Amino acid sequence: MSTTQDPVTTYRARAARFDGERDRLAARSRRISFARIAAFLGALALLVRAETAGGSDAALPAVGGAALLAVFVGLVATHRRVERARRRMEELARVNREAERRHARDWAALPGEDFGVADPDHAYAVDLDLFGRASLFQLLGTATTAPGRSTLRDWLLAPAPPAEVRERQAAVAELAPMLDLRDELAVRGRLEGRSTPKELEGFLEWAEGEPWLIHRPALVWASRLIPAATLALAIAGAIGLVPGSLWLASAVVALVVSFTAGRTVHAIFGRAFSRAGAFRQYAAIFRLLAEAPFEAPRLRALQHALAAGGLPAHHRMRRLERLMELSDVRFSMLHLPIQALTLWDFHVLRALERWQLEAGRNARRWIEALGEAEALAALAALAFDNPGWTFPEIVENDAPVITAEGLGHPLLPDEVRVANDVRVGPPGTFLLVTGSNMSGKSTLLRAIGTNVVLGQAGGPVCARAMRIPPVAVYTSMRVQDSLERGVSYFMAELQRLKQVVDAAHETARAGERTLLYLLDEILHGTNSAERQVAARRVIAHLVDSGAIGAVSTHDLALADAEELTAASHPVHFSETIRRENGRTTMSFDYRLRDGVATSTNALRLMEIVGLDLEEPASSPA
Repeated sequence: MSTTQDPVTTYRARAARFDGERDRLAARSRRISFARIAAFLGALALLVRAETAGGSDAALPAVGGAALLAVFVGLVATHRRVERARRRMEELARVNREAERRHARDWAALPGEDFGVADPDHAYAVDLDLFGRASLFQLLGTATTAPGRSTLRDWLLAPAPPAEVRERQAAVAELAPMLDLRDELAVRGRLEGRSTPKELEGFLEWAEGEPWLIHRPALVWASRLIPAATLALAIAGAIGLVPGSLWLASAVVALVVSFTAGRTVHAIFGRAFSRAGAFRQYAAIFRLLAEAPFEAPRLRALQHALAAGGLPAHHRMRRLERLMELSDVRFSMLHLPIQALTLWDFHVLRALERWQLEAGRNARRWIEALGEAEALAALAALAFDNPGWTFPEIVENDAPVITAEGLGHPLLPDEVRVANDVRVGPPGTFLLVTGSNMSGKSTLLRAIGTNVVLGQAGGPVCARAMRIPPVAVYTSMRVQDSLERGVSYFMAELQRLKQVVDAAHETARAGERTLLYLLDEILHGTNSAERQVAARRVIAHLVDSGAIGAVSTHDLALADAEELTAASHPVHFSETIRRENGRTTMSFDYRLRDGVATSTNALRLMEIVGLDLEEPASSPA
């Protein structure tokens, strides 16, 4: 995967261009504001003049005042359009500045939004930093709508079937250079605000549900006949055929009907229009996606989904937006007289239920298509930002082996990331990673796991080349005790390891995937002798189950275990220690080497931080 565009240079140029457009529109907006004030004051002055002049002298100022009032109304509409364009340019500039910060992994400078919370019981979400600050989800943080963020989250939490991964890869590759479309996708979601998942689900439940008014024909006919009778009685009273106030009786009947059923009608409005901004937001994004010149089969399928139901989804959602605006009359001070004369709410509800019958069953497909498009766009942004990364080859028929050339951790900046060649598998073997503290063992395991998650979601991986068989990832790295649940650290780690072992058996029985386990310094919550025995048993059991994986440790005795020697492929990290001017310094190159580590550094680290303590004298007998 390569591109001729430098991401940082591109983002800076785009942000500068959008900033310039924003400033130009802001200046125009200010001029229009002054013109609005002048037109309004001029119209007011002329109308006052016409009122005080009287007679024929009032005609000219009256006409001039009316003309200036019309100009004022036109300027208000123009000002609204200019301000909308200014906000759009401002958001486009912000999107590109954020993209530059994501490229630099400048987490603190990125928006302080909710980047999700990982389920502590999930197989790998916590250990691999999928959610929260400085997480993979934040790195992929371009999705702005509830369905987009939800879809992306689901893709990171569970691997896709190999055929689907390949379809996503083709779609991501096509979207990667389409910066204008991806920026518009992000901006249009931001400008209208966000619907919450709860609001969105409430809308979908209504859209897929049964209409209420259409199954009450008496109310339908009453909503038609009572306003007609009111109008007829008003006309008849005006020409003297009936008493002039008789129409009031019909209006009272309308109010009785309204108060009887109005609460239910308004509750339906509340469910259908749970978020005012959602319809403008979704309609604009649906149109953007429907009109894009896509070629990838996955993207064409999304466009097909947005055309379900005859009319394109954006036309349907625009219609829904207009109905929402009509239903908002219920919040007006004029609602009561309008309702009494026309039974307005019932007519709006009847039109809304026609929309429900014609389009409601397709709404969930539209929303799912939107979510998938945003998730693909987020992965595409990652691909564009990192032209040296690649799409992994998903290998189904060979022995399950993960191989990677130049594998690095995706969350590290380019200038500090160190890449290594890695091989995990085949079954019956495991990668044994040894080395001293801080040498890079945990980072390597997380790099393997995070790239596998990215690759099986359909995204690019931080490597020059990578082959991934269908695997189910399970990790035990960042185990925590729990006072609330009354679980000690050692017990929490045992429970986690049991989850991994059970998953290995279940995965082997299912036969669709191979379990990939990543274990970091396991069972260091107990004494050394028991730890070594227990760790050897766990690893041997996983090897026998047909799983593949990597185990890190700085306990060199584990590498000497007789039952593991034949199965292990030992690799290690090392450090360089120097003593200059009476000070000890230590450095790491984070380069992976074959074989078992030959050094430890705990005492050296104590010395470096100022804990160079003498061995205590033996206690007297």
